[in-house]
Amino acid sequence: MYRPDQANPAGRRPRLVVILVVAFFALQLLVFRVFRGAPSPGAPAAAVSHVPVLPRRDADDSGCGGGQVYVYDLPPVFNEDLLSQCDALAPMYSLCPYLANDGLGFPAKGTNLSGILPAELVGSWYSSDQFALEHIVHRRLLSHRCRTTDPARATAFFVPFYAGLAVGRHLWATNATDADRDKDCVALLSWLHAQPYYKRSHGWDHFIALGRITWDFRRSPDGGWGGSFLIMPGLANITRLVIERDPWDAMDVGIPYPTGFHPRTADDVRVWQQYAASRPRPKLFAFAGAPRSAIKGDFRALLLGECQAAGDACGALDCGEGRCIKQNELVMQLFLGARFCLQPRGDSFTRRSLFDCMVAGAVPVLFWRRSAYLQYAWYVQVGNDHEGEWSVFIDRDELRAGNVTIRGVLAAIPEAQVQQMRKRLVEMIPKLIYSAAGKEGLGDGMMDAVDVMINGMGRRVAEQRRSWSRL
Repeated sequence: MYRPDQANPAGRRPRLVVILVVAFFALQLLVFRVFRGAPSPGAPAAAVSHVPVLPRRDADDSGCGGGQVYVYDLPPVFNEDLLSQCDALAPMYSLCPYLANDGLGFPAKGTNLSGILPAELVGSWYSSDQFALEHIVHRRLLSHRCRTTDPARATAFFVPFYAGLAVGRHLWATNATDADRDKDCVALLSWLHAQPYYKRSHGWDHFIALGRITWDFRRSPDGGWGGSFLIMPGLANITRLVIERDPWDAMDVGIPYPTGFHPRTADDVRVWQQYAASRPRPKLFAFAGAPRSAIKGDFRALLLGECQAAGDACGALDCGEGRCIKQNELVMQLFLGARFCLQPRGDSFTRRSLFDCMVAGAVPVLFWRRSAYLQYAWYVQVGNDHEGEWSVFIDRDELRAGNVTIRGVLAAIPEAQVQQMRKRLVEMIPKLIYSAAGKEGLGDGMMDAVDVMINGMGRRVAEQRRSWSRL
């Protein structure tokens, strides 16, 4: 019988080494596949943790990189009923015309504004008011492609409370008390705190839009101006999107004032961008505002003096007696004819005029950092390396002291640099406006202010999730 020779033990060693190596790597692969799907030690466990897990994105979320937004259906006393009181919401004028057309205001067609616009864009312009912002954002979100009617699928939750209208109607009322200014806000928080998705996160994934500056909602405990909505404990975790933020409150996020431009498509925006970029600009700089003679050392009066001293290089518009609100076409015409526009602080540190200026394609000249750089980080580039790309900053103390003149500073900027700044501004226009687009937005990947808002909230919720686990 054939019996093979016994193998040499030394000859078996290489094969044994190969087998052991293969077995080692197979074991490593098995361990990797088993533990890859396991949660990390710090990750929340869906079955045992009270921390909510963000909803999974799927095909229905197409184009919604920031996730989907659920819009609460509030009792009408918090929004719709306020609109029906439009005649009594502001002491100086009726808000009814400005709250029409879902908050866009009355159309420019047939007004003096239509005379300075390209014919194909007349339907994209309205006489809009800053106090209508809450209504504008609400209506835009209701028809937005990233809205979901299923709260279980939402990344963020929008609370459509028209707080600016609710508080504003009591700000100048002779007999109004602090309780009057706060009662709607207290009632809103009572309703909201009973909602299951608020309870889930304690408000970290909720947000609200405010059509008044933050200071109108921060009344001192000792009394004084405004309501106290933003300092109520029940609002502490909710993000506030506001036209002027408190730079020291991380829950305030600055968003643009509404302008009169509300396009429906990306093509509408491009037509306006081309128009703003190609307009003749005979004036070096312009200023729209009213002097405050009752204020000692009024800075606006100083700017008007600078404008007068510059002669034909400057255009000025006196906005006294609400002229610039009632005749916004005069403001746009002024800014469309200037390369720069002066933007001092208003009654507070910000002004709607800043956004009228930028949408018109004029470079804003700022004198307070809190007028833009510390306000609108979601919408404009900030930081020393970027602010000079789209704006000019002049030290107001140097101007007061007579060490510089506005004309001297602006005229010294090389023409090539001015053109580059204006080009950058025109590129920024889409994100500064509230479109009247339908569900799919402006199209062609172009984002308006609300699109930026949704993406910003998506990022913010992801960052805030760590806070939920400590509750």
